[in-house]
Amino acid sequence: MPRPTPRTLEVIDTEQLTPHMRRVTLGGSGIDDFPTDQESAYIKLMFPRPGQAPPLMRTYTVSRQRRDAIDVDFALHEAAGPASRWAVEARPGDRILVGGPGPKKLINTAADWYLLAGDMTALPAIAVNLQLLPDNARGYVVIEVVDAEDQRPLVAPQGMEVIWVSNPAAGSEETGLAQRVRNLPWLAGQAAVWAACEFQDMRELRRYLKQERGVAKSHLYVSSYWKRGSTEDQHKVAKQADAREDEGNPA
Repeated sequence: MPRPTPRTLEVIDTEQLTPHMRRVTLGGSGIDDFPTDQESAYIKLMFPRPGQAPPLMRTYTVSRQRRDAIDVDFALHEAAGPASRWAVEARPGDRILVGGPGPKKLINTAADWYLLAGDMTALPAIAVNLQLLPDNARGYVVIEVVDAEDQRPLVAPQGMEVIWVSNPAAGSEETGLAQRVRNLPWLAGQAAVWAACEFQDMRELRRYLKQERGVAKSHLYVSSYWKRGSTEDQHKVAKQADAREDEGNPA
């Protein structure tokens, strides 16, 4: 299937959701042919570079969608990259080239209980996945944020326990996301897991969930959205190498 032709979207509004999360609302005439039902799908933001160099692409999630606009939420790190700098500086009327949307990665809802885990980069997708769960769903939602002020209200079934982990150095602390998931009581029955986070946390979670807990491949989605100290291009290379290694070491 050919990739969707990139479209130019216009900044409609911006909002500082929490100290380390900024929302940019995109719309304009370019949104007219944007597919419907794309919340949690990924898009590619394309930033021009000097000369004949191809644009710099960064991957983000459609956080919310209306007929005439989409929201994109940006986690703001201490070392700002081109996308987060753009989000901070964006003003209504600014334009950006957007590729996608790409496929949605959703939790398997045919399970006895559920575990969703991620850092701030995964918060938009986690919020969408929570809305897919049955009303009687039970389990855990573990979200790592920079500090307590980054916590946001989430709509979740009553049986889903929401756990916030404050950690200013995601992917580098033993007290962070992966360790908190390890410390959870493991419930009886078939688990369905959706997790997305920093690269090293992803590897630790995958080892735990596949090798120690034996979560079935059909009920397990674990991905890294970024890698500490790496650009997106470097992260992509690391993900590809890691995927080959993981395929050679099935649980």
